[in-house]
Amino acid sequence: MKVTWDAIDASTWDAHHVRTGAALQQDWAYGACMKTLGVHVLRGWVTRDGEPVALAQFIVRYFAGQIASMALCSLGPVWLTALTAKEKEQTYLALKKTIPLNKLRVVLFTPAEVQGADLGLSAWRRVMTGQSTVMLDITQSLPDLRAGLDKRWRHRLGGAENSELTVHRVGTNPGQYRWLLDADMQQREQRGLLGLPLQFFDLYAQSRQQPSKNILTIRADIGRDRVAGMLFLIHGEAATYQVGWTNDVGRDQHAHNLILWHGIQELQARGVRVLDLGGVNTIRSAGIARFKMSTGGKVITYAGSYF
Repeated sequence: MKVTWDAIDASTWDAHHVRTGAALQQDWAYGACMKTLGVHVLRGWVTRDGEPVALAQFIVRYFAGQIASMALCSLGPVWLTALTAKEKEQTYLALKKTIPLNKLRVVLFTPAEVQGADLGLSAWRRVMTGQSTVMLDITQSLPDLRAGLDKRWRHRLGGAENSELTVHRVGTNPGQYRWLLDADMQQREQRGLLGLPLQFFDLYAQSRQQPSKNILTIRADIGRDRVAGMLFLIHGEAATYQVGWTNDVGRDQHAHNLILWHGIQELQARGVRVLDLGGVNTIRSAGIARFKMSTGGKVITYAGSYF
């Protein structure tokens, strides 16, 4: 396996990323936004006999005056062809060996795969268990998607459709969705949660020529009052549910069921094939986990973090 670092352009990276439906964290634009925010980013391009095998984007943190570093390949590498476990192992080793950092370094991978014989990573090198998420295939027809909803979820959607709620697609200018990000920041502080910095969203929205291909924000109103909102980040033919907020009125009216249903239709129209509904934690956020799992999506538990 041969690795070249920071040697290919955005269009080549994007073409492969789109084809595989890979994670947001491996999107070129994600890395570009992080760079603008002052984070060091490295991109590895792996080939075998001249043919592309994998791409891997790392976020790098420095310590002790840049003497030591930690590089994280989150939800990667992105495999561009079918590989055996042994070939994957060779790829991981090549990336770790050639990464252009000082010797005092830790290189971590959190692959977008479940644990198993084909992983290519030793269980002895796992330092953290993997998170779970819900992946929803939205290439299905709307009747099939609706039929796949949990009965209670579908009932609440019907109630929301027949309520006073009105749904609106929000524009892509920062001032048009800032209220939702501000509300999310308040939620984070109250619940002790972490998330992407506010500046990231503005950068990501403008990271390509058409902001509507990068970001989708939908809100629900009752009369002239906002009661709920959702923001999705689009990365090629995949999208990630990134921000959600509702007040007590929106919660009582099941506004998020209605917004997500409209969001699925909007994303379908933009060529998105798969929607990552984000992490699920049945202990800390059981209600949110049930909401996501009841969409009919597939629950995936990733293998974890490896060094």
